[in-house]
Amino acid sequence: MRPLTHTRTNVPGIVPDPIRPIRLVARDLGAAEILAAHSHPWGQVTYALEGVLRVTVGNRAWIVPPQRAIWVPPTHVHMVGTLEKTRLRALYVRAEAAPFTDGECKVLDVSPLLRELVVALAEAEAASARERHLTNLILDELTRLTTLPIVVALPRDKRLKALCERLIAEPGSNLTLEEWAEHVGASARTLARLFESELGMSFGRWRQQVRLAHAAPLIARGIPLSRVAAELGYASQSAFSAMFRKTFGRSPSAFFAKGGGSGR
Repeated sequence: MRPLTHTRTNVPGIVPDPIRPIRLVARDLGAAEILAAHSHPWGQVTYALEGVLRVTVGNRAWIVPPQRAIWVPPTHVHMVGTLEKTRLRALYVRAEAAPFTDGECKVLDVSPLLRELVVALAEAEAASARERHLTNLILDELTRLTTLPIVVALPRDKRLKALCERLIAEPGSNLTLEEWAEHVGASARTLARLFESELGMSFGRWRQQVRLAHAAPLIARGIPLSRVAAELGYASQSAFSAMFRKTFGRSPSAFFAKGGGSGR
């Protein structure tokens, strides 16, 4: 990914305050760009009207299509990258107005209403009555959104991290742990132990999480399930669908139907 030069934590004129507790930052980005790791005293709803984001906070990463957003609490160090051309719309939320107070990042199922509110906020006159009304509606809508467990944990060990980064870039790879061991300079036994100790799951389970994360933007764009299954290394569409249903309790098509993720 090509890093952007802008890495400051404070953008002049874009700091939320008691009068304007939500400020919208709009950036249209190319593919493979990075907003370098940073933090700020306000929270952030990271969302893209179009395109796919990768949001990293600590040792966790999320792949975020337009139907999803990530809530990053105040002071959390985070990095945002693009997997394709993206229309980023970040909502900076004053800490005192935060819709979530447990200090945890959350995956949000973006409702049609929230999407339209974000679009309207971008067009509202600064500090106007309309902006205030939109801000209040956004804060209310955020608290009503379903949170979803699509997250990919990242390790600290350099050898395991090299393997994981490769798999995130190539989720359809069916290399075995023994074959990966030859690429990263550690035995399969050591890698298996590291997966359990650092990530709390087996190699197979972690790879499944990566594939689920990659599946989201593909399915959301209407790509046929048979092609999604093939791109992610599954022998058949039925095998992929069975794994998906086991994880989320519903089929991929039902989960990604308009409003399907939230039960709306």
